[in-house]
Amino acid sequence: MSGLDPGTWLLRRMDPEIAHGLALRALAWVPLPAPPADDPILATTVAGLTLGNPVGLAAGLDKNGEVLRGLSRLGFGFIECGSVTPRPQDGNPKPRLFRLTEDRAVINRMGFNNAGLDAFADRLAHRPPQAVVGANLGANKDTEDKAADYVTGLRRLAGRADYFTINISSPNTPGLRALQGRAALDDLLGRIAEARSPGGGPVFLKIAPDLSVAEIGMIVEATLAHGIDGLIVSNTTLDRPDSLRSPRKDEAGGLSGAPLKARARLALRAAAEAGAGRLPLIAVGGIDSGAEAYARIRAGAAAIQLYSALIYEGPGLVARIKRDLAARLRADGFSTVHEAIQAGPLTER
Repeated sequence: MSGLDPGTWLLRRMDPEIAHGLALRALAWVPLPAPPADDPILATTVAGLTLGNPVGLAAGLDKNGEVLRGLSRLGFGFIECGSVTPRPQDGNPKPRLFRLTEDRAVINRMGFNNAGLDAFADRLAHRPPQAVVGANLGANKDTEDKAADYVTGLRRLAGRADYFTINISSPNTPGLRALQGRAALDDLLGRIAEARSPGGGPVFLKIAPDLSVAEIGMIVEATLAHGIDGLIVSNTTLDRPDSLRSPRKDEAGGLSGAPLKARARLALRAAAEAGAGRLPLIAVGGIDSGAEAYARIRAGAAAIQLYSALIYEGPGLVARIKRDLAARLRADGFSTVHEAIQAGPLTER
C-alpha cells in the first residue's frame, strides 16, 4: 500500500481490537514531532470553528480522549473523540471488530464501549490547547430516555470540547437510529437546544447513510428548525454491497471503508441539495485520498473526516491528502476551500 509504514504493516497482522489498543499506546508514549505548518490555502472555518486544514479524524479511534496529544501531532485539522456515554459500558461481546482486507473495509459492532463521561471530562481538561477537539456523544444501551443521555453529555462537557456531535446513527445500540424519525428527532433536538450553553461551541448531528433522500431532507429541515449547526454525513452502513469479497462480509455491525464510498457520496449529495448552503456539512465514509476529499468538498462538504482508511494507509495518509488537496485547489484556480465548495460538484472527466 502507498506510504504504508512498518508499524502499520505489523498492526494489520494482529487481531483488530488488540491492534487498536496497541496503536493507542503508541500514540500515548511515542514522542512524535510537531507536524509541519499547514499550507495556508487549506485554512478554513466550519460553523465558527477555525481550522488550519479541513481534514479531521472521525470518532471511534480515541473513544475515551486518551491520546489527544499524540493525535494532535499527526496533522489533523480537528479531532473527534468518543462516542462517550454518561455511564461506563463494556460494549458488545468480542469479537466485535473485523477487517475486510480484500475490500479495504471494516465491520464493527463495538456497542459504544467507553469509560463514561467523568473519565472523558477529566481527560479533556488536559487536552493540548492548540488542537480543535470535538466530543461525540452517545446514549447508554439500557437507557430508556436516550435523549436525556445526550443532554447529560452536552452539559457535563460544556467548556471542555470545541464542538459536539450528537450520534444517533450508530447501528450497534438498539433503538438509537429510531431517533432519526421526525417526532423523536424534534424532541431530541429541542432538548439539546435548551441544554446548550451560550458560546459553548457548535453542535453537529451525525446521520446514517442508509436514509432515503426524503428522510435526509426531513432531517436537514429539523436541524435548521432547532438551530443545530451542521450535519456529519455519514456513519457506517448496514448495507452489504455485492462487490464485497472478504469472508467476513456477513458479520453483523456497521460497514465502513472503501465500500461505503458510493453510499456516503449519495447521502452527502442529498444533504447538500436539501440544505442549499444553509448549514455546514462534514463528509465522512470511504475517504481515502486527496482526490476523494476534494470531490466531497466540491459536492458541498465544508470539511472531511477519516478513520478506516488510516488502517490500510497508515497515519501518513493525513499529510498526503493535505498535499493533494492543496494542489487540486490551486490547479482549479481556487484560493480557499470555501471557493471550491461554492463552485459546485466536479463534472465527469
